[in-house]
Amino acid sequence: MTIQLIFKIAAVGIMVSIIMQVLKHSGREEQAFLISLVGLILVLSWVIPYIYELFESIEKLFSVV
Repeated sequence: MTIQLIFKIAAVGIMVSIIMQVLKHSGREEQAFLISLVGLILVLSWVIPYIYELFESIEKLFSVV
């Protein structure tokens, strides 16, 4: 995992929270919810390969050869 990924996740979190606040104050709660879902899906699509790699390395660690 690189520091760039952490900065990307932080940037998405900041942008999503700003957009959500603007949408909530304008009375568009449903669209704010959708923006948060899109942000979550985007971040998960970045993180899932690293989680898969972690589980593979754990499986190799505990496998009986």
